[in-house]
Amino acid sequence: MPDHSQARTGWWAPRRRSWWIGVLFAIGSTCFVVGPFPGFVRLVGAVADAAVFFAGSLFFTGAATLQFLDTPNGDRIDRWAGAIQLAGTLFFNLSTGRALHASVDLAQEDRLIWRPDAFGSVCFLVASGLAWYAVRRGTRDLGWWIAAVNLAGSIAFGVSAVAGYVVPATGDDLDLAAANVSTVVGALCFLAGALLLLADGARARSAPRLVPMQAGG
Repeated sequence: MPDHSQARTGWWAPRRRSWWIGVLFAIGSTCFVVGPFPGFVRLVGAVADAAVFFAGSLFFTGAATLQFLDTPNGDRIDRWAGAIQLAGTLFFNLSTGRALHASVDLAQEDRLIWRPDAFGSVCFLVASGLAWYAVRRGTRDLGWWIAAVNLAGSIAFGVSAVAGYVVPATGDDLDLAAANVSTVVGALCFLAGALLLLADGARARSAPRLVPMQAGG
């Protein structure tokens, strides 16, 4: 008969490293979803908005660190993907930190507070591409979808990096609206990937376990 003793703990598993990876990525992604909205920066101010981006990058780095440590040494593609992704989050730490410092000095709410920088975006694209390459021919299970939505998110961050390029001749962003929209789309993709990772862990943890029936039961 089915044993449902594990069912209540599927979504709450702080003892599992993969659970923390999903939670940290979800929190970080939420920060990058909220930060680009013009209404939010007008509500909280440029400094607080930049602080949200910076906090989100720190959550990304924490999750990427755990993911890299959780990858088996023998899995070369995933190890490379994890290392490159971690490097990308460090670039985002630097760029969001600079944006926070600049917002303290300038406090300009009508300009782009932060957009994914080129180095971090390239790292995310390479890492997501490697992860997608590893599962592209497999069954379309949750692992396949996690790799797919993360790749989509990395592409969107890349678009944001291009759209947020500052034109030297004018000092203006190439396309402020596109940069903000692409950042939100990319962050939503990363959030979806994080939630799918949590769902995958919960499903594995809460799957009914068949136990032998007692004699005469």
